[in-house]
Amino acid sequence: MEIFRGRRLWIETKTIRLPTGTEREKVIVHPSNAVAIFPIEGDRCKLLKQYRYAIDQYILEVPAGTMEQGEEPLVTAGRELIEETGFAAKTIVPKGFIYTTPGFTDEKIFLFEARDLSPSQEYGKDEDEVIEVIDVAVRDLPGMIRDGSIVDGKTICLIQRCLGC
Repeated sequence: MEIFRGRRLWIETKTIRLPTGTEREKVIVHPSNAVAIFPIEGDRCKLLKQYRYAIDQYILEVPAGTMEQGEEPLVTAGRELIEETGFAAKTIVPKGFIYTTPGFTDEKIFLFEARDLSPSQEYGKDEDEVIEVIDVAVRDLPGMIRDGSIVDGKTICLIQRCLGC
């Protein structure tokens, strides 16, 4: 049974059958799928210091965004990179996907590495985003993850996929 439907998200309660045969009533959140992009150039990368209202704080994260209806992940990645950083990438390499929180949502985030960056103003920033682009040395990323400077799950996964650290 549908509980809520918005522009990019809907929530339902559903009776599911577990592999053991037991039935349970569960709440499932269905957001639109998304992309996350790791922009890297030589020994430097671009992260975002972004305000996230759900936790009422700024966090460091990779550029990311929701896929529009019918949009391919690679197209979304190119668009979101420009919108959030002001840079386009000549090379965008798929790095798989992750499920964000499969205990209650089917959200999938497609991961990409972006290289050969150049300034672009093809797309403007979204009005509801408070973002500062931060230039970071790639060698500092593992320590930033260890010390808790980077706590965003998609960012940690994407850095791991791209750098193997």
